[in-house]
Amino acid sequence: MLVGLVASAALALTACGGNASGGASGESAGPGAKAAQGGTLQVLANAAFSHLDPARGFDGGVNNFYRLIYRTLTTQGAAPGADGTKIVPDLATDTGKPSDGGKTWTFTLKDGLFFETGAPITSADVKWGVSRAWDPEIGIGSPYAKQLIDAPASYQGPYKSGELPTILTPDAKTIVFHLKKAYADFGSVVAQNTFTPVPKGQGAGNALDSKPIASGPYKVSEYKPGAALKLVRNDKWDKKTDDVRQANPDAFQWTFGLDPATIDERMIAGQGTDADAIAGTIQAATVARVQTAQLKQRTMSGLGGCTTYMGLNSTKKPLDNVKVRQAINLAVNKQTVRDAVGGSTLAEIATSIQPPTIAGRVDYDPYPSPDHKGDVDGARKLLTEAGFADGFTMTLDTRAQPKMQAMAVAIQQALEPLKITVKINTIDTATYYEVIGTTSQQHDAAITGWCPDWPSGATFLPPLFDGRNITPKGNSNLSQLNDPGVNAKIDEIAKLTDVQAANKAYGELDKQIMALAPVVPLLYEKVLMLVGSNIGGAYLHDGFSGGIDLVSVGLKDAGK
Repeated sequence: MLVGLVASAALALTACGGNASGGASGESAGPGAKAAQGGTLQVLANAAFSHLDPARGFDGGVNNFYRLIYRTLTTQGAAPGADGTKIVPDLATDTGKPSDGGKTWTFTLKDGLFFETGAPITSADVKWGVSRAWDPEIGIGSPYAKQLIDAPASYQGPYKSGELPTILTPDAKTIVFHLKKAYADFGSVVAQNTFTPVPKGQGAGNALDSKPIASGPYKVSEYKPGAALKLVRNDKWDKKTDDVRQANPDAFQWTFGLDPATIDERMIAGQGTDADAIAGTIQAATVARVQTAQLKQRTMSGLGGCTTYMGLNSTKKPLDNVKVRQAINLAVNKQTVRDAVGGSTLAEIATSIQPPTIAGRVDYDPYPSPDHKGDVDGARKLLTEAGFADGFTMTLDTRAQPKMQAMAVAIQQALEPLKITVKINTIDTATYYEVIGTTSQQHDAAITGWCPDWPSGATFLPPLFDGRNITPKGNSNLSQLNDPGVNAKIDEIAKLTDVQAANKAYGELDKQIMALAPVVPLLYEKVLMLVGSNIGGAYLHDGFSGGIDLVSVGLKDAGK
């Protein structure tokens, strides 16, 4: 999934992992203290969610939010550490039953499932929701349904093409998926947001972006795009059908559009309703101020499970030349990039595509330089060999967020000695992923990030570098790399039935891809969050970009 750091809009800036300092769950003090039922939990955010429609959003922060209002056939667990990444049943009674050698998967829905309208959730509604992923305008989120489920080449979703014949609903409780090829981990795939049920016949156009139809414990009561969002309890949700969501607060109130520095000041002061608030990772300038004993009791920190990187569009000249891309990899001063986000307290320098938390990852540095400060001479030599000794001009996309802009400036300055002029193009945070994921709107490069969608190497490299999955919209292969050798290796690994062997093979594939230099790995970022003094039940979830798990957090004293 797109890194939630990039979704400082929501709760986390990075990190698919980490430990909450200030109290583990069940303790009497700190953010991990037991949460009570009731009250309104406040969320202070810099930017709004990308989309409320589950077929459209795909970044870590919005994925976390979706679990409050939507349910899927399976989902990730609700617990700190590795237990939070385990796939467990949600709407379904189990994690699926494979047949036909793993090419067919059958799921049975639980009893007692309803939409916020009171209408029962049926297999037809699940099918309708999944089928929306093929709609060229709507289906710009998670790509796995389209990549794995068999479908006619001309299929364009239920609104344009009608029923998808490869998803069967023999009765109201049973749904059967026919895949293009065997896929042993399809029980994890159906935890993706595109498997959210939508009442049959509904959800066309922008309908769900303005008014979601809830299947989870909360529903949208007020929504002012870009400004505010309020969730209240969905009285049609039955806790007896849901082993994951605690649903502690009576309501969640988001305030969007706040300056990050203002958010930090409010969280430090912790006055009024800000005592009931959570927010994203603090700014670099604030790190030194939260070292007091009092504030440390309210902090949560951990290493991320995501990679922040700069994608290089290999379809743009001169970035279509591998030596040019290699030169950029050599020249970038990663120390100054890390300094831009707050130094070693908030990030580690990245050398490979896969972060340290991925099983089978190989620790290596394909483009080394002294202290990671860049090898300008080596880069200049490569540019000369490529015929670009006099440099060139390129456009770098970044988000309208101070930290990301600072990273862009650090890259701009690192490439100046090579006579590479970097023009920084700033895009609104709420629409950033949609813009850079639209191939016709892509520029030469973009700063972004990626987190695993579930704990498997299969969710890191194939989504980013399989050239056969490049799409006009919702494209995650920002480098638009379409290398026959990489594609063939992805197919070879996909046939492995031993998960450990597959993860090891993905570690080696990381090296093969980086030889082509389609991206510049920049950072493995860390989370450092400050929460309100009345926050309880908080821990950093190893999924969802390492943010605070919204399905478990609440207030220690709901009456305050």
